[in-house]
Amino acid sequence: MGRGKIVIQRIDDSTSRQVTFSKRRKGLIKKAKELAILCDAEVGLIIFSNTNKLYDFASSSIKSTIERFSKTKMEQQQLLNPASEVKFWQREATTLRQELHSLQETHRQLTGQQLNGLSVKELHNIESQLEMSLRGIRMTKEQILTNEIKELTRKRNLVHHENLDLSRKVQRIHQENVELHKKAYAVSIRNELGTRDIEDTADESHAQVRLQLCLPEQSHNETSSNS
Repeated sequence: MGRGKIVIQRIDDSTSRQVTFSKRRKGLIKKAKELAILCDAEVGLIIFSNTNKLYDFASSSIKSTIERFSKTKMEQQQLLNPASEVKFWQREATTLRQELHSLQETHRQLTGQQLNGLSVKELHNIESQLEMSLRGIRMTKEQILTNEIKELTRKRNLVHHENLDLSRKVQRIHQENVELHKKAYAVSIRNELGTRDIEDTADESHAQVRLQLCLPEQSHNETSSNS
């Protein structure tokens, strides 16, 4: 059989109430942790027992969560009230104007303007800020130049290796051309010698034919002389 439905009301027995509080508190904190991890939510949990004992959990910190809650709650209340909303944006505009004025004044002082009336300490602070800014600029510049030098060195090495590869390919092609030239020359010599052998054989054949043609005529001349 399944568990019966629990009536939600105050537990009279103090021992049972304390046991239930301990179990439910641990389960609630566990659920809060899971919610913060699974949903990437900012969770804050504060529990006071009936004995005024504090138990809390926060995914970031209780203080920051409470401050965020108070600020958001106040902004929501101001937005719900038109008059409060106008005052809110007026305060925001005033704050932004003050910040802009302060930034403009600081910028003018850093560029060497409107320095009259400043104390030695204030001038020293401005000088320190400029030195820190200049140091940061120089470090950034050196880093950029270092990176560019490394990149140029890498490209130079890459081009050098490519030139070596091309040089080896050219040498190999030149050697292959030399070998081909030698083979072609050898074939040409063999062809020339073969042609000469054929011509010599033909000349000998022609000479034998001429000799055979001349012999009968010579025999006829000898017979006529004897007569």
